[in-house]
Amino acid sequence: MTDDAYLFLLDETATPLGVPPGSVGDLACLETPAVRAWLDAHGVAVTSPRLRLVPPEETAAIPEGAERLPVPLGDEELSRLRHGNAPESVARLEEQLLAYREYTDGRDALLGRALAAGVPLARIVELTGEEPRTVAAAAR
Repeated sequence: MTDDAYLFLLDETATPLGVPPGSVGDLACLETPAVRAWLDAHGVAVTSPRLRLVPPEETAAIPEGAERLPVPLGDEELSRLRHGNAPESVARLEEQLLAYREYTDGRDALLGRALAAGVPLARIVELTGEEPRTVAAAAR
């Protein structure tokens, strides 16, 4: 397995694999001279339906003989690619996990603010489902 994602060109008969690069938002690699030269050499635009992108763990599925180019992606770009490449049911669960992370990242601060604002401990426990000792510890 490689650490790079891959851009590659599907032929007319290939089963769709990966995602169109435009479906994962702005990607810095698409503006690099190497990628621009590769696209120009193959006469392909970034918006071509033949142009696909796969994350590192999916590169083995690229059809043999397909024109391909390794592209490094940042963490956020790679996360968006993996999300876009996931089946819809998995993508929905990933969205829920991201929302969970967003809420839990600031959990202690939120619990502390609620206590400082005078929200009773029992009410916070009722609203959050957290244990009373967890809520009380956030106030420290």
